[in-house]
Amino acid sequence: MTGARMIAAGLSGVTFGLGLALSGMLDPQRVRGFLDIFGDWDPSLAFVLGGAVAVASVGVQIARRMNRPAFDDDFHLPATRPIDGKLIAGAAMFGVGWGMAGLCPGPAVASISLGVPKTLVFLAAMLAGMAMHDRNSFRPFSRGRMAHH
Repeated sequence: MTGARMIAAGLSGVTFGLGLALSGMLDPQRVRGFLDIFGDWDPSLAFVLGGAVAVASVGVQIARRMNRPAFDDDFHLPATRPIDGKLIAGAAMFGVGWGMAGLCPGPAVASISLGVPKTLVFLAAMLAGMAMHDRNSFRPFSRGRMAHH
């Protein structure tokens, strides 16, 4: 990775983390309040999410007009895949985990600087889950089941 690319990535990460901190997304209680739509709902994070979508939409429109990104030869976009059971199950598990912990991966990484033990436990569990997924998802035929590709 080139120096300019590393600086741009670092500045993007710091800006993202600062935005999460300023918006209250690092506070699990506030996130749980946002997700508790049938209880004591806190709608303030809806404005944060709406602002994020608006900023991302502008970025997508700018990127569509570019021939190539500033620090790479090509855009690396994910392949479009149909909605299937694995996607729905993964989204459901993500939502349940987000609701239980009040954290998702971005805010959890950003809150490392706060040194909250519960966040460190969350990150350890998240990394363990990612490792287990990778270990189990890419086996060629194992015990009568096909590998996930």
